[in-house]
Amino acid sequence: MTKDSIRECVPIFFTIDESFVPFLDAALISLTENASDESDYHIVIINDGVCEEDKRVLKAHEKENVTIEFVSMGDEISSIKDRSENRLRCDFFTMTIYFRLFIPEMFPQYDKCIYIDSDVIVSGDISEMYKIPLGSNIVGACPDLSVADVPPFAKYIEDAVGINRYRYVNSGVLLMNLKLMRELHFTDEFLRLLNTYHFDTIAPDQDYLNAMCCGRIHFLDECWDAMPNKAKEPQSSPKLIHYNLFDKPWCYDDVQYSEYFWKYAKRSQFYERILEFKRNYGEDKKDNDAKCLDEMLTKGEALADADVTFKRLYESGEKIRI
Repeated sequence: MTKDSIRECVPIFFTIDESFVPFLDAALISLTENASDESDYHIVIINDGVCEEDKRVLKAHEKENVTIEFVSMGDEISSIKDRSENRLRCDFFTMTIYFRLFIPEMFPQYDKCIYIDSDVIVSGDISEMYKIPLGSNIVGACPDLSVADVPPFAKYIEDAVGINRYRYVNSGVLLMNLKLMRELHFTDEFLRLLNTYHFDTIAPDQDYLNAMCCGRIHFLDECWDAMPNKAKEPQSSPKLIHYNLFDKPWCYDDVQYSEYFWKYAKRSQFYERILEFKRNYGEDKKDNDAKCLDEMLTKGEALADADVTFKRLYESGEKIRI
């Protein structure tokens, strides 16, 4: 085989627990159907407690150029603790929140990868995003415009995280320069900040990523992270739809881009389970969502004035950015 005939392999990471299996199934249907025949795709599903039968259903989406691997979250977290020589002083739950930030160390066989949250539909060929050159940038991501114009969130982003609200990126879809992250000792720096300051945050992994990578982020076209936003017209041709926060079509009616989700969900083996979930998503759950959002807004305003923030430490001379 000549060098020119070697097919590019696109590594893609998801993380789920058992409750999110039906929605990941819809995502995998969309991803594999829109994948190009010109590339190979290796999907790694980091999971916590997914049963063997559900793994079998998800793995059925494999085809000639798509492979699916399941990795236990517990095993990977144990391995990073070992490799880190016990420098991590966090419990399992804390680790899972920040999981995507440990991918460079957990998977040294990859120099570049895509990380995607599981509340998505991939309506374009994901290899197109993978081919985007990152150069000296640490990650590629899209600005989180769903929160940029919400005053309490905007205040938090600019006064606590220390980022321009329109350049604050969403960590649910990432093109990651793993080789560079290892060279920069990204994991070590993250753990140092986490263990030293224990920043109180709104979006834990997203806020660390923004604070640390500021100035070294390649801003992707928003078609790669199209999020429902009632204040904006929907994109005409999104390549990846991300049902972020509470805007999930399996919970609510009239969610922007919901037609993309139901197009693939209707063909999932979990379709009836998805419908049942939606039927059972009653007013009590919706009221709780509204309460959680209010609490996030209140917390954002309070944290903007906290004594210990990314911005305050950066301005004091502490090394925050990589």
